Amino acid sequence: MPITTKYLYIASMDVQPDKEALFNEVYDTEHVPNLLKVPGVRAVTRCAGEPFSIAMAGSVQSHKHEGPRYSAMYEIDSPDVLTSPEWGKAVDLGRWPTDVRPFCSNRRYALMKVR
Repeated sequence: MPITTKYLYIASMDVQPDKEALFNEVYDTEHVPNLLKVPGVRAVTRCAGEPFSIAMAGSVQSHKHEGPRYSAMYEIDSPDVLTSPEWGKAVDLGRWPTDVRPFCSNRRYALMKVR
């Protein structure tokens, strides 16, 4: 599906292995639904990094995944969405701040303007 917003906010992180099942459950059933209620958030796509191979310049190159394992891409209307009171409330709802966030590390955040 094509991106229809002007911005992508990307949150990436690792999670402790013993908390991985809880991380995915809370992300899918609480965190994403809460953030989708924020005005200006249009869609969320979650992904997990994997090693891969690619044909390029006459050969196949293998690559390991580098950086945080998990990423979520939020299609948002503007950067102001990220500083709105609604966003601030949504990121601290449910079990995320107490049962998940403390077990996440290697966080990286990016804001991309769609061209």
